[in-house]
Amino acid sequence: MRRAGLVAGILAGMMLASSGGMAHAALPSALGPRVSMAEPSRGYVGQLEVEPSHAPAGASITVAGSKLPPGQQLDLVWRTVTGSWKVDGEHYHGREFKPVAYRVTTVTTAADGSFSTSFIVPEDFGIEHDIVVQQGDRLLTQTAFNLNMSLKLTPESGPPGTPIHVDVQGIGYRTYENSWTLVYDNSLAGWVSATTTSGSAHFTIPATGEPGPHLIRLVHASMTFPYLNVEQSPVAARDRPKAEFTVTRGAAILPPPTASQQLTAIRTLPEPGAIEVVPAFSGIKASVTATADKLTPGIRYELQWGTVVGNRVSGTGWSERFSLLATAAADRDGKAVFHFAVPDDLGGPHTLRIGEGDSAQEGSYWITTTALPLSVDHGPAGTPFTVHLKGGGWTETSNVYLVNYDNAYLGYVCAFNSQGDITLNMIASGAPGWHFIDLYPGIYKGDETSPNDYRLPQLTYAADHPGEDLPAFHFAFQVTAQDEH
Repeated sequence: MRRAGLVAGILAGMMLASSGGMAHAALPSALGPRVSMAEPSRGYVGQLEVEPSHAPAGASITVAGSKLPPGQQLDLVWRTVTGSWKVDGEHYHGREFKPVAYRVTTVTTAADGSFSTSFIVPEDFGIEHDIVVQQGDRLLTQTAFNLNMSLKLTPESGPPGTPIHVDVQGIGYRTYENSWTLVYDNSLAGWVSATTTSGSAHFTIPATGEPGPHLIRLVHASMTFPYLNVEQSPVAARDRPKAEFTVTRGAAILPPPTASQQLTAIRTLPEPGAIEVVPAFSGIKASVTATADKLTPGIRYELQWGTVVGNRVSGTGWSERFSLLATAAADRDGKAVFHFAVPDDLGGPHTLRIGEGDSAQEGSYWITTTALPLSVDHGPAGTPFTVHLKGGGWTETSNVYLVNYDNAYLGYVCAFNSQGDITLNMIASGAPGWHFIDLYPGIYKGDETSPNDYRLPQLTYAADHPGEDLPAFHFAFQVTAQDEH
């Protein structure tokens, strides 16, 4: 039997895919219904061949079977995995992949035990897959297919600041296939994940640099940083897709105002509880109304605000503390309405509480991270300026933001010890012109070690972050000539 594997002769031929000649690729679940992971019984039967043996998502492939039981209905099955993040409260534990199989079609073998059919390669995790022929729970035979990685930029040219939409397909899920970094002009820009997105990554970076071509590459990085001599590694056949963006002359495209960069929806809101709040989330200082009922008429109640105080560094840990937020009297129907401004505090969920013990009522309010405009947005090289965020988080998946300057990773900032405030003092550098500062969510720490690739800007934060919904923030600074005022 020929099982799926990393075959150097196959993967060395991986190509950069384009949309030309390719059909639209659906997710694996669109191939057909989910079926059992069949096991061989009483030996393997027949042979299976796939042509071509490697291709990107959207390609048409032909599967031919032979020496199978004649005149039988058999299932042709695509095997893959589903991915998820392992997050326990504030702790990050890594990623998990579970095998799953989908029926592509049912075939009927001819009198000589053969069949032939074609289908479109799904948009799925990359590299090795098994294509299986099974009958019920019995696996008859299988063959190897390798799904190529692809990288596409849209657009491929534009002035500084142009949003470059990067589309990657075919990222693998195994340890030495699922950890990729984006390199822009030989500078590390960030980490590209595809754990919950079936091997695909879609994200946006700004065009930076002088007019002319700029090289964008995907490089494997299971130990945080790009592995540069992959050719000499034990898994030398891994692909390294690349593409080119041309920066043109013209007016720069600047990021939108910071007020429009905050989140407009939160998918990870906790259950509302007994206290109703409107709105359900906001940045700090927003006006909120909280309503509770089933209270004693005429009694004035205190609404308490819960938060986490402490840090991970001093050794003293952290604890939840409550403080008075607002008061209100219950009306004759037992309903109290509280009005308050959101405290300047950590991002994420906060407990709202009325009363104590068994009679306490609780609710929740979510603070989302927001950004202020740059303190200074132009000046000669060497000009100091400040990036200021509010509502930074405290969990392992929200504790830090990772900072890029012109698509080059600069470092990280932390929000826990400063109770959600992030004040980043920077110094402008580079040639006269516009320079771009991007702050991406990331992961502060976790017990995952293989791969250990997450302490970098997570470029795919919007669709594949392993915790809270978090925004990224984008700024531009204009470096002027030294004699300009």
